[in-house]
Parts: sequence; C-alpha cells; structure tokens
Amino acid sequence: MTQQDTYEVVVVGGGAAGLSAALVLGRARRRTLVVDAGEPRNAPAAHMHGYLTRDGVPPSEFLALGREEIARYGVELVRDRAVDVTRDGDFTVALASGRSVRARRLVVATGLKDELPAVPGVAERFGRDVLHCPYCHGWEVRDRPFGVLATSPLSVHQALMVSQWSGDVTFFLHEVAEAELSDDDLRRLAAAGVKVVSGEVAELLVESDRLTGVRLADGTTHDRAVVFVAPRAVPQTGLLQPLGAELRETPFGAYPVVDETGLTTVPGVWAAGNAMGFAEQVVNAAAGGYRAGATINGELLMSDLDAAVRV
Repeated sequence: MTQQDTYEVVVVGGGAAGLSAALVLGRARRRTLVVDAGEPRNAPAAHMHGYLTRDGVPPSEFLALGREEIARYGVELVRDRAVDVTRDGDFTVALASGRSVRARRLVVATGLKDELPAVPGVAERFGRDVLHCPYCHGWEVRDRPFGVLATSPLSVHQALMVSQWSGDVTFFLHEVAEAELSDDDLRRLAAAGVKVVSGEVAELLVESDRLTGVRLADGTTHDRAVVFVAPRAVPQTGLLQPLGAELRETPFGAYPVVDETGLTTVPGVWAAGNAMGFAEQVVNAAAGGYRAGATINGELLMSDLDAAVRV
C-alpha cells in the first residue's frame, strides 16, 4: 500500500459529525481522509433548524460549506462507500470502488437510516408536510391541523410533544390498539387536547401537491395539513460489528457503547453523530465530531511522544 493510501485518521461519513471531526483533525495537521457515500439522513428536508447562525440553511448548502472548509486544511474527501474494516494494529478500510486505505485511528460517522411506515403518501411527502421532529420543523408548520401517525405505543410521546406547536392535534393509532396505551398516556393526551382516533390509516390525501388529510381503512377521512410520524431507526453499525464493538439496545435500535468523547469499546475507533445515538441533531452531531477529532489528535500526540521516550 502506497503512502498515498495511508492516513493518520480515516473518517467514514461526510455529514455534520464526520466533517466536524475532519475539520479539527485537518487544523491539527493530521493526514485525514473522509469517505462519504453521499447519503445524509436529513436530505429530504429543505432546511435545517436549531443550529445557531445556520438556522434555515438547506442541508446540502451546509455540507458544501463544510467540504470547502476541510479542504483548506488538506483533508481529502472521496465519494465512496466503506464496505469493510479490519485491524492488524492499524485499520484497513475497504471501499466499494475496490480501493483500500489504512489509518491509525478511525471515526465512524455513518449515521442511520429512517424506515417509514408503508402507508401511501408517507414516503412521498416526508420532509415536506410529513415530518418527524417538531424541534426541526415545528415552528414552520405551527398552528396548522396536525396528525400523528402511531408506529408504536411510544408515539404517544410524539403526539404530546407536537401539541406545543398546535392546538389541533389528532393521534391516529393506526395499527396500535388503544389497550396498549397506559392510563397515564390517555390522561396526558386528554390534558393536551389531543384527539385519539382508532383504526388503520389507509393513505394520506394530497391535492395540488399539498397534504390535505388522512383516510382510514373504513373510508372515513380527517382533514389534516401536517402529519408527524416516528420512523423506525436503523443504525448503520456495519463497520463496528466486525471489529467487536459492544452495542447497547435502545427503543430506537442498537448503538455502540461510547465514552464522553465518542470512543467505542474498540481502541482507536470513535463513533459520532447518529452512528452513536438516535437523537443527535445536526448541532449535536457537529459537537460530537469536534470532541472526537480533538481527542484523537491528543491521543495520537501522546502515543507518539511515549513511543519516542521508549526509544
């Protein structure tokens, strides 16, 4: 393997977490490669929110700015997919293109995928008037008639949360039986003014490229302008499992066990962003990438100094 294929750090994932880690490492003069498959989780959204000074910026513009910034510090970025990683002291990362690269340290920022309910209209409208996060999009759709499509009893929490942004919320139980809701759930929904509707949702209704309602399997319809849904989170941990990283089960999938810097149970491997947790918004992911990058630089420095002392 040539020197060109050898790096101090390889970052897998070119979203907010990966680019933030790469920025720190590039500024610390570390030879760094970002492997980006180009599949950011927030691609369906027209704008991102809640990131101070970047509120309302399109995700694609945000990432383009990040790529420009890391390039200033000599960080390389390749459009490719990491398909395997092995360890023999350092790490060898195999890419889909057939190329292999080596690194002393590895950052896994591969995020997660959202699996949406198989209800006609949901996937087509996702990121527009079918939404999942009120903190991301609640302000933009405030005071409109909301629907919440249950995917599990945990969807009660989503129905309660979105009531902060609208006083007209209908909770469609879909395939969840009302008996699965606790007494506390029902009391809180009533206190929040959330209407609970039983019955399977057959489709979302759209007119003139605008969501207008929800149709149930029995044919009844409910006028709604916005529908919130909780996708099934599928963590992208395919690179971590072969290395033996310990995972922890959560209601939103299995994520790597990490310390406060993102270090996994595999020495030399950090996770950042949605690769380490479901609720990492863009600003959190960027902060996690920064912590990982700074920690890796310090760890490499001390490792090299200790090795020099032993000589």
